[in-house]
Amino acid sequence: MKTLKNLALSGAVLVTALLSSNTVSAQDQKMPQLTDPEIASVAVTANQVDVEYAEIALKKSNNKAVKNFAMTMKTDHSTVIKMAVDLVTKLKVTPKNNDVSKSIVAGGVKEKAILNAKKGKAFDEAYVDNEVAYHEFAVNAVENILIPQSQNAELKALLQKALPIFKTHLEHAKMLQKGFKSHKM
Repeated sequence: MKTLKNLALSGAVLVTALLSSNTVSAQDQKMPQLTDPEIASVAVTANQVDVEYAEIALKKSNNKAVKNFAMTMKTDHSTVIKMAVDLVTKLKVTPKNNDVSKSIVAGGVKEKAILNAKKGKAFDEAYVDNEVAYHEFAVNAVENILIPQSQNAELKALLQKALPIFKTHLEHAKMLQKGFKSHKM
């Protein structure tokens, strides 16, 4: 795992939240224990924050590759939100706000302010760097916390279905990031 100082703010906030919520100390490296309603909240919140990042990119970027990526993020994460909302509605479960989902929102607010302050190539690079960090931690959280802790088989199946989508997003973001670093974009 990369150190927090090497990560975008939202990724660092997500990791900190995942390691420190529910009175678990980061030094113990234990994972927070989440209930299914809390897992549903984390899943919806994390996807919504990424939709909001994509909306900023769609408004601010003039880079076709970044805009296409942002459109994919908006579409795919909106679809995952709809699937999650449909599932919790079917199961008559209300997502429960928790320390992790609150930290994701707080990190999102900070990162959106950073993104909104940037323009041009600096914005594009910051957006893509954030997407890499955000998806690295989303994949890690889904694989190591949300799926293993899900008690409901349908919720677990939804997370398992979404995981390859998030991995594909991560690889796409890394390709864009590599393009910026090689000055091709």
